[in-house]
Amino acid sequence: MKKAINQALVIFGASGDLTYRKLIPAVFDLYMNNLLPDGYAVLGVSRTKFTDAEFRKKMKEGIKKFSNFNDAKAEHINKFLSKIFYQPIDTQKAEDYALVKNKLSELNKKFDLQKNYIFYLSTPPQLYSLIPKYLYGQGLTLQQKGFRRIIIEKPFGHDLQSAKELNKLLLGFFEEEQIYRIDHYLGKETVQNLMVTRFANGIYEPLWNRNYVDHVEITTAENLGVEERGGYYDNAGALRDMVQNHLLQIVSLIAMEPPIKISGEDIRYEKMKVFRALRPLTENDLKNNVIRGQYTASTVRGKQYAGYRQEPEVDKDSRTETYVAMKFFIDNWRWEGVPFYIRTGKRLPTRVSEVVIHFKPSPFALFQSEGRNDNQLILRIQPDEGILLKTGMKVPGNGYEVKSVNMDFHYSDLNDHYIPDAYERLILDCMQGDNTLYMPGEAVLATWKFVQPILDYWEQNPDAPLYGYPAGSWGPEVADELIEGKENTWRYPCKNLADDGVYCEL
Repeated sequence: MKKAINQALVIFGASGDLTYRKLIPAVFDLYMNNLLPDGYAVLGVSRTKFTDAEFRKKMKEGIKKFSNFNDAKAEHINKFLSKIFYQPIDTQKAEDYALVKNKLSELNKKFDLQKNYIFYLSTPPQLYSLIPKYLYGQGLTLQQKGFRRIIIEKPFGHDLQSAKELNKLLLGFFEEEQIYRIDHYLGKETVQNLMVTRFANGIYEPLWNRNYVDHVEITTAENLGVEERGGYYDNAGALRDMVQNHLLQIVSLIAMEPPIKISGEDIRYEKMKVFRALRPLTENDLKNNVIRGQYTASTVRGKQYAGYRQEPEVDKDSRTETYVAMKFFIDNWRWEGVPFYIRTGKRLPTRVSEVVIHFKPSPFALFQSEGRNDNQLILRIQPDEGILLKTGMKVPGNGYEVKSVNMDFHYSDLNDHYIPDAYERLILDCMQGDNTLYMPGEAVLATWKFVQPILDYWEQNPDAPLYGYPAGSWGPEVADELIEGKENTWRYPCKNLADDGVYCEL
């Protein structure tokens, strides 16, 4: 992969946890892979009163803890750190942004940055409306000399209306092509492999439609609770935090049509067609096909877990959902009538993200089978990343009893290949001007449009069920009733790709 041209990365909110754990370690990994340009600099910007030396010391700790090259020699780390600088400002004061402009001018001369700047907003969402405006006021968003790009972390809005307002505001200071809305899930190698599995293998694509697929199931589970994020999470919830972005993005990759070519424009165009084809949720859907839950206190194998309402900074009467399961349809030629089931939750038995394609069973049951676990293609996003195909095989001995067996491939088998972290891949893409894995504003608004009726229904119907589920379980039992069909249910994945079962480690 070729290097990007000379440029600087300006991180707002640089004293925060995301910069420490993810961003700087990812940039260091790019450096160790020889993917940074010769002229490069990082400028951290935040309210905290760090000096360059103090900021570098903290970032060195982050590199040693979280980088893929955390055992790198001191000379490599120190050489990288020599290109990291820090500028303290009050991010809510317009006049302080002159300090950022002056510092960039200084770095531009020192490293020949060619006035190419990426601004990364690793800040609370309330600053998303201020920072672009103040950068614009200093002339830092204009691309007369050099490119200017801005990366924005989720949440991109709190609902459809706020997303529209934020989009309009950003477009007042940046062109759409300059705006990179980041969803780190899309940077995962296994998410990108969803497209490759489909479009590079002739054995799958002919079956990838309503004629052969019974239903599609997507799970994103976390075994942790809200930890120290109770204040944020209680104003967000699983629908906003996971469904509107991560899960619907995965849906679009599974359901999209083949792009004309592998380019950002063509891939985003096909994904957008999926969002437009999402069948609007009716009142009956909102009542019966959307399940929300909240984890309650429980004891799992002798260990006690607090309920959501007992977590720090969470309202004691909170009705914020920590679990969502949904059934919906995509109204287009390929998927008409095929139900999509998605679920996400906290304090579930294991941390796992995967897609399960349930193919239709043979039209006539000639052979006795243990159940309907075969005819499944599992695409594991994390952990134990890989692909698993479940198929029926004859049990040795008399008769024709059939047993489900596994044919699997694990990404870990590619131990001679370097697998980049999601942020590493996404930052490099932005440096090179590739927006394929970033979300356009139109797509963000389309996904908000789909989930907004759910938010409205819950707000307008305070008696709408909020099911409790014990920490360590797979969510409310009522969610099992979503999946129709005799013997059909959710797959209960474990940490290991090839294992199934309700009893996994918390």
